[in-house]
Amino acid sequence: MNLRALAALATVLVPALSGGAMAQSVKLLGEFRDWTAYTATESTGPVCFALSKPTEVTPSPDEFTEAWLYLTNRPSESVRNELNLVAGFTFAPDTTATATISGQSFELFTDKDAAWLLDPNQNDNLAGALRAGSTVVIEGTSDKGIRITETFSLSGATAASRAIESCTG
Repeated sequence: MNLRALAALATVLVPALSGGAMAQSVKLLGEFRDWTAYTATESTGPVCFALSKPTEVTPSPDEFTEAWLYLTNRPSESVRNELNLVAGFTFAPDTTATATISGQSFELFTDKDAAWLLDPNQNDNLAGALRAGSTVVIEGTSDKGIRITETFSLSGATAASRAIESCTG
């Protein structure tokens, strides 16, 4: 695992492992073109996730750091195909973002520099669209009022999502 991926893991794992739980270990499940899959173990059970970084950010905000798109399974909490974006910039308060895949749009709620699917009942539909599409485009408004578009390749997303489907920690 390279340092950038490790830093990205730290970015997602600390907030993702709520309730004070801490990751016990992180293991690479595989690299699948533009996506990478990992598993981590926490006190409540395994967390399995696939992640990718954007191929394009337009315009790149002045304060832009790194962005990562995650697809996460937490079997012990019955969470499956949870989409999470760490945008690399702060969203405007009380705004939504939109994820678009092959003409299908999904509304995301935002909080600071992160976004999640507004309707978790759409998790499986979104995961199916990720597997069938070639890119996902996420649009949101920064706290500076700038409309920002992040494009992620879906090359390898199907294999990465399969890797986390069979994950048990």
